[in-house]
Amino acid sequence: MCAAALMAMSAQAKVRLPHLIGDHMVLQQNTEARLWGWDKPGKRVKVTPSWGKESYTAKTGDDGKWMVKVKTPAASYTEYDITFDDGDALTIHGVVCGEVWVCAGQSNMEMPVRGFGNCPVEGYNLAVTDAVNSKGVHFVKIPSVMSMTPLDDADCQWKVCNPNTVGEASATGYFFARLLSRTLDIPVGLVMANKGGTRVESWLTRDNLQRYTQETLDSLEMVKRFEWDYHRPLLWGNGTFNPILNYTVKGILFYQGCSNVGDPGNQYSERLALLVKQWREQFALGNIPFYFVQIAPYYYDDDVNGISGALLREQQFRAAQIIPNSAIVCTNDLAYPWETQQIHPCQKQPVGERLAFQALNKTYGMKSIMCESPSFKDMTIKEDTCFVHLQNDYDGISRYEDIQGFEVAGDDHVFHKANAYYYWTKGIIITCPEVKKPVAVRYCFRNFQLGNVANQALLPLFPFRTDQW
Repeated sequence: MCAAALMAMSAQAKVRLPHLIGDHMVLQQNTEARLWGWDKPGKRVKVTPSWGKESYTAKTGDDGKWMVKVKTPAASYTEYDITFDDGDALTIHGVVCGEVWVCAGQSNMEMPVRGFGNCPVEGYNLAVTDAVNSKGVHFVKIPSVMSMTPLDDADCQWKVCNPNTVGEASATGYFFARLLSRTLDIPVGLVMANKGGTRVESWLTRDNLQRYTQETLDSLEMVKRFEWDYHRPLLWGNGTFNPILNYTVKGILFYQGCSNVGDPGNQYSERLALLVKQWREQFALGNIPFYFVQIAPYYYDDDVNGISGALLREQQFRAAQIIPNSAIVCTNDLAYPWETQQIHPCQKQPVGERLAFQALNKTYGMKSIMCESPSFKDMTIKEDTCFVHLQNDYDGISRYEDIQGFEVAGDDHVFHKANAYYYWTKGIIITCPEVKKPVAVRYCFRNFQLGNVANQALLPLFPFRTDQW
């Protein structure tokens, strides 16, 4: 049926565009943006943007596909038209040029501004009433579709943010785009290609899965092995991500990891690095930025004090060290004490804004923005006292007293809650009455443990451990 439909469409004279190319889309500024579609084999398609006098022509191949690269102007709120003409003209309207970012990952990226059932987003009403000021933010949601083979199109439509539409946008993505748009005073487009519950393997190609994993690629075996379809490998990348790969984007935002909790060793960080490499090659836009989110506190395995979630966070932190042109934001402070069983914490605005801090500093050159969370640098032990020093503290931390989140262990490997305070010449000073000869320190290295250490920018300290037990 699909083949028959495609043949019927190709028999028509009028050029056909993917849904991603349509009214109100955002094109990446100051670049050669790709535009593509389908027509009868051997047809010539003329593409004429209204921002200049130049036209571009492509000839369809035997498969009916065509593509052109058009030079885009600098970002502005000016709306343009683009005409596609093969003898029967088709024009799209309301096109703007700005910065285009992909919102990828699982449900914490997919979670809309209006929230999910029993999962609210903090500040929803204020976001709605404020959205009248966010007309520079446009977004398109790619339907979450599975496919055994890569799809070229997705049934989607660009929308302009306003009080009536903002609730549909990814909350993390929207708060990122809102801050970026207002700071740079340009349009920002979000391409939301994500699916709740997916693993890293859900987005890898068949070739990468065959070469680097032992994942089953037989559809019947997938159904037998994975009760939940969102855990299945390959399918979501084929169906939900592949349709956007021709689009010209600036970078990728990623919030995922919950479904990979429990992965052994360095498997997660290595496969995430593989996924980023794959996406960069598929987009063919060079080493585009990749900014991602460390998973928030949650009672994985129904155990607040377990460490399976902490081990995944450690892998995410490692991934940021091995993936070029990447950065990670910490969310250890973005769960409330009563959210131990809430896989979708309600504080999404700070998540999006911290991603924006990374982009503004590293991609757009605003070096005055402090974008890094502090992380462990080194530790010394003198008798019963541990002295911990941090990096990326921007010359200060948030408090001197009542520091929470540290634990200390001796040779018995048993961790006890520690007392900690800060002195600027010595670092964080940690002691524990139960441990007279400490050998290891951990900070918030549990599934759900909230600390209160932050740097001069009030960005939270990454969870860490000094042991490898």
